Amino acid sequence: MELLQGQSKLLRIFLGEADRFNHRLLYEEILFAAKEKGLAGGTVLRGIMSFGASTRIHRARLIELSEDLPIIVEIVDTAEKIDAFLHVVNDLFEKCGRGGLITVEKVDVLYYKGRE
Repeated sequence: MELLQGQSKLLRIFLGEADRFNHRLLYEEILFAAKEKGLAGGTVLRGIMSFGASTRIHRARLIELSEDLPIIVEIVDTAEKIDAFLHVVNDLFEKCGRGGLITVEKVDVLYYKGRE
């Protein structure tokens, strides 16, 4: 396992739960691609309410079923690995034809260790 400590980058990808690429959920495609490329780690988070460029409100309620809740994919690694992975995410978004938001920010990794 490669050491990840200190100055790194956080790639944060906002998309919809219903977004798909080649009959597979887009967030799964992104996370599996990150694992395949050897990035340090990633997490998929499901939101309960959002809006974006389309200005449409997406929300989870007991009374109504939402088919497109907000999804956030977060991936942390070195700046070099995140920068190299950005083209993969951009290509997936372009091929998918859906909207979203991709951000990158600097983070300081204080602790990163796998299970023994």
